[in-house]
Amino acid sequence: MNVVVCVKQIPDPAVPGTLDPQTHTLVREGKLIMDDSDAYGVEMGLQLAEAAGGGEVTLVSMAPAGETSGLRTALAMGAAKAILVSDDALKGSDALSTAKVLAKAIERAQPDLVIAATESTDGYTGTTPVQVAELLGFPSVTFAKKVSVGDGRVHVERQTEAGYDEVDCPLPALVTVTAGVVEPRYPSFKGIMAAKSKPVDQLTVADLGLDAGQVGAAGARSEVTDVTAADERKAGEIVVDEGEGHQNIVAFLEQLKLV
Repeated sequence: MNVVVCVKQIPDPAVPGTLDPQTHTLVREGKLIMDDSDAYGVEMGLQLAEAAGGGEVTLVSMAPAGETSGLRTALAMGAAKAILVSDDALKGSDALSTAKVLAKAIERAQPDLVIAATESTDGYTGTTPVQVAELLGFPSVTFAKKVSVGDGRVHVERQTEAGYDEVDCPLPALVTVTAGVVEPRYPSFKGIMAAKSKPVDQLTVADLGLDAGQVGAAGARSEVTDVTAADERKAGEIVVDEGEGHQNIVAFLEQLKLV
């Protein structure tokens, strides 16, 4: 079974990010790391390929300047190879433009299953995976907390506010997984060394058969017009309970219109 996992490489969230003063978008320079949310998808893909008794996991990513640091981490976990789309024309791409690029790259791998995180930790739109599925003509199942494959179908327990729904659909399909769907493995020293020699196929927009006007800022359907700093967290109120603490709690909940 051949599984494609979408891996986003992002600036280290431990380091304060900077915004482009013209576009108000995150500056992506230097070393990038694998988004933590994608580690669950990589692990899920590896487990499904192992359970199927054959196949491999291919990573697909889009990043500037041929950056592969995040991909090497996923390769060290056990993925077989990667496809990286890197092109100056991609700068300023929105969710839909990104989906077009990823879909074209995924087509090259001819997967049985595509796995992605529900959303990235530096964008939080949560729209790119389902757009990829639509462009590929694949059914999509989102918020998977458990995934299994058999008899040409994928079975998913889809997380909901009330519990979970059981969803079943034919392959090929795209599934987005939640954090905690599996416990990601740590790359071993052997895996880290092996990752250095695993193939990373680097492509441009032209290689994918896309026009530069379809991607990047030129093809973006959305635009960030302004960015405002979040309000500082205010100090909480301390209430000394002298037998009437429950009334204060009820009054607070009424103020929030929760009771």
